[in-house]
Amino acid sequence: MNNQLNHVDDSTPISMLTVGQLKSILNAAAARDGTNGMRQKRLVYGLDGICELFHCKESRAQKLKNTIIKEAVSQDGRTIVVDADFAIELFEKNSKKTK
Repeated sequence: MNNQLNHVDDSTPISMLTVGQLKSILNAAAARDGTNGMRQKRLVYGLDGICELFHCKESRAQKLKNTIIKEAVSQDGRTIVVDADFAIELFEKNSKKTK
């Protein structure tokens, strides 16, 4: 572990940490859990997943998949996977353009 953390233990109050010590602790925790600070993608699957995400019918989900949220969709044959957060972001950007 980092030299800065040698004198830090579980009983050290957070208010006693330097910014560098806190960064080191957070970076070490992220490295341990494998995320490296990246958020985990929230995925939905198929047209049913799109319907649930946008509270719409299947015909509308199909149109969204092929147009507005196309960049958030991965499709291999009949398997559809959608990055839900990115799809919502694309949808919101599009709705701001049309107002």
